[in-house]
Amino acid sequence: MSTALDKTQASSIRCVSWSRRGRLLLKKNVFSSVDLPGHLDDGARFSLWQDIHVAEIWSVEYAISRKLPFAAAIEATAIGPLVLGQMAGTIQHASRKARNIADDGRDGYLLLINNGDTRLSGAQAGRDYSVGRGEAALVSASEALEMSGGDSNIWANIVVPRDILESAFAHVEDRLALTIAADNEALGMLRRYCNFLEAGPALVSPDLVAHATQTIVDLIGLVTGAKGEPAELAGLRGLRAARLQAILDKMRDNFADPAISAQQVAHQLRLSVRYVHDILQESGASFAERILELRLQRALRMLCDRRNDRMRVSEIALLSGFSDISYFNRCFRRRFGSTPSGAR
Repeated sequence: MSTALDKTQASSIRCVSWSRRGRLLLKKNVFSSVDLPGHLDDGARFSLWQDIHVAEIWSVEYAISRKLPFAAAIEATAIGPLVLGQMAGTIQHASRKARNIADDGRDGYLLLINNGDTRLSGAQAGRDYSVGRGEAALVSASEALEMSGGDSNIWANIVVPRDILESAFAHVEDRLALTIAADNEALGMLRRYCNFLEAGPALVSPDLVAHATQTIVDLIGLVTGAKGEPAELAGLRGLRAARLQAILDKMRDNFADPAISAQQVAHQLRLSVRYVHDILQESGASFAERILELRLQRALRMLCDRRNDRMRVSEIALLSGFSDISYFNRCFRRRFGSTPSGAR
């Protein structure tokens, strides 16, 4: 029997309703395989489910478990321009290729949170990611994406339009496909806040919708590490903010130089060394802490880039500003929870 989507079948299924701009028209909806016509066999039910998913939600190519009967359920809650989504079932693989991106034009960011016991693994932006129970990773709908799991999986997606996240945080694309630990304090708070919003009545007041949206975006920034300089600069004004920005720019431009120092930056900007230390500490982290983080992030990006597979770890460490390889290994493991070799 053909499983082509027709008006009768589509109207008989409770599915998520999207506007052309990709926003949910209703506060919460469910799209479940249990509502598919009962006379269809497993393969036909999956084919119809995927057709509806492409037509009504977004273009993704799925593969299902061969060991378990097909089952899939999506719940989606709209919070202004954001969407809080939950996915559960025997979807074993999801793939979004260039043709899928061209089909629907979706360009938002998704914070993927694994709520199941299986591990969700995939690749994006030249990086491999793998998230276990309670862990998360930021991915993009506008770049090719792969994700694989077990025979039965449960995960959540917090979908944020690209313009909103990129206007809130500079260089947010640098945070793609990096594993976020389950014990990340901001991630725990974000999950509790989203559960609170999903369990409650729909928000009606524009002021409350704006507040909830901003809170979720801020928490995603903290979760991913993208919320840095904008938050620091927000508490400063005028000349002091400009000086902090100049200091941070100098550090970002020269962190790979093993000889960089607060004294050097202060001299270049005609500031006192004490002023440089004080304004950095006031904004949340010391000179040494910031330089170390910049170097570690550079090393991680290089290790995850397939184009650098032939480079030795020691070479990457040196190019990132580390002159002591043992120190680099210790710092990397402490920061990311794995060895540099294990991150490749």
